[in-house]
Amino acid sequence: MIADTAGPEVLWSPTPESMAASQAGRFAAWVAGRRGLDLGSPPDYDALWRWSVEHLDQFWADVATWTDVLPGVPEDRVLTRREMPGAEWFPDVTINYAEQALRYATEDHPALIVVAEDTEPVEITWATLRGQVGAFAATLRRLGVQRGDRVAGYLPNVPEAVVAFLGAASIGAVWASCAPDFGTRSVLDRFAQIEPVVLVAVDGYRFNGKPYDRRDVVAELRAALPSVRTTIAVPRLHPDELPDGELSWAEAVAVPEEPVFEPLPFAAPLWIVFSSGTTGLPKGIVHGHGGLVLEQRKQIGLHIDVGPGDRLFWYASTAWIMWNIATSALLSGATVVVYDGAPTYPTVDAQFALAARTRMTYLGTSPGYLGACEKAGLRPGDEHDLSALRSIGVTGSPLPASTFSWVYEAVASDVLLGSLSGGTDVATGFIGSSPLLPVTTGELPRPMLGVAAASWDEDGRPVVGELGELVVTEPMPSMPLYFWNDPDGTRYREAYFEPWPGVWRHGDWLEVTERGTCVITGRSDSTLNRGGVRMGTADIYAAVEAIPAVVDCVVLGVEQPDGGYWMPLFVQLVPGAELTDELVAEIRAAIRAEASPRHVPDEVLVVPGVPHTRTGKRLEVPLKRLFQGVAPEKALNVGAVDDAGLVEHFVELARRRRSAD
Repeated sequence: MIADTAGPEVLWSPTPESMAASQAGRFAAWVAGRRGLDLGSPPDYDALWRWSVEHLDQFWADVATWTDVLPGVPEDRVLTRREMPGAEWFPDVTINYAEQALRYATEDHPALIVVAEDTEPVEITWATLRGQVGAFAATLRRLGVQRGDRVAGYLPNVPEAVVAFLGAASIGAVWASCAPDFGTRSVLDRFAQIEPVVLVAVDGYRFNGKPYDRRDVVAELRAALPSVRTTIAVPRLHPDELPDGELSWAEAVAVPEEPVFEPLPFAAPLWIVFSSGTTGLPKGIVHGHGGLVLEQRKQIGLHIDVGPGDRLFWYASTAWIMWNIATSALLSGATVVVYDGAPTYPTVDAQFALAARTRMTYLGTSPGYLGACEKAGLRPGDEHDLSALRSIGVTGSPLPASTFSWVYEAVASDVLLGSLSGGTDVATGFIGSSPLLPVTTGELPRPMLGVAAASWDEDGRPVVGELGELVVTEPMPSMPLYFWNDPDGTRYREAYFEPWPGVWRHGDWLEVTERGTCVITGRSDSTLNRGGVRMGTADIYAAVEAIPAVVDCVVLGVEQPDGGYWMPLFVQLVPGAELTDELVAEIRAAIRAEASPRHVPDEVLVVPGVPHTRTGKRLEVPLKRLFQGVAPEKALNVGAVDDAGLVEHFVELARRRRSAD
């Protein structure tokens, strides 16, 4: 809890004029008149939020009407079954995400601005995007792809990914994607589950100025995915080559067509995104057309205040939900900046340079990137023309207080810095910013509209001023429809609705302050969350345990008080083996190739053994808490451990690390 009752420093505040002019302000005024509510003038966000969670039917009916997505749906047909899981939203309507994403076609501004490390920005008009989406959809139909079939993309953040996704969505096919920096095993762990019929795959990518050839990986994927009937080749490094048996991207979009949109039920599956795979294979999380359209219209319009004429960018790969969310800015008529490359190439200020080149109005990035700029002593506001920039969004991990201040000192004093916390699981934020709320150092302003978020202690009681579990007590339309290959919903319930049936437990530590602001301190589970890209520990263990010298291992993702992230790997070796530089290099190479180059550990440390529960599970969360400074007696129950002596070794390692720090 923050000791100073006056609260931390306010870095930015809306004016009555800016509040009234924002989409949230206009929506609040419209709702107040429509519902006879007293929301104040300028509008009181807390009053608006309370109404939004206490009257979900009214709120989502009004969002659907305000955005003209589903105008005039009666309140009693909005949420016809309220329990979680199993909430039923808008049961009597049809919708199509792709149709909604392309409805704002105009000649006034482009749909996409495409940039790569080795190219200058290129604008893609709405007409061109519509024509390519229609052409790709027609190709899918000619290939026999039907509603419900899966189309998978092994692609970087390139316009072909946007076109392929929208083309699949337009005919009711289900999209899934992986970034090309994922190794064969990690991709197959995801795609083999969903049995795609079409694979859209790149031949390679560039990162930090270096080319990475992925033709061999694509060949391995084709061989290991018998469900794939057609592979569509997207050239990036070898434009003049077309592997045998593959269809070229140029041919797939050769004849522009006006898209034909399949009318779909509100709960028709749109895409499959994957959990981190903390235990076993990554879970395939299925989201629906209608829930994503409404949720993103709310988040992008009412929270980050982006609409037609804005230019939105979020640094993300196709493996991170922020790629899906950034693409969803099309739903609000905004221009999406699509960037393929490293976050700091050729220099650390690359994203701010990109903002200046493309006249961005909204820059989305990670706390790690802003922290790197801060540590480098950069002053982007002095070095780049950021006059078009109105907002900066950050998510993926907690943003340190010092970096909040740095943004206002070194970037722009009048920008709205919005720190957001959400999840792949719901494809949106739980807690975040609003143009109706001030920005305070080190904090997230409030739960988002329509999100009944709270902090609960281990006994299921709401707490204020102390850490608790982030829970959501009422349904959201973007909660998963189901998990893939989970016919009775057992895995879904276990993932979110334990220990409290009917209440969503997300797996984040949350403190709600006395002032109503929020502080997220990291994961309460063992998910590895580096730079917003989540991965389960199982991927790491599969790679490391294949090495003959390793008997057992445990990897931790430890959030640091200064906003850093420490990811150590502890290994138990076979008798007589030593942790040589060569073995460390072998371990790192295995993780890079078989799991993810983003999740190569910061350190590899040898231990006499790895403690487990008596049922054989590694003590990932308790060990993580030790390294975060939690007292051993509070971090774990030694009586439930298979070897208490091994725990003592980790207690001593944590003590030494704290002393060194």
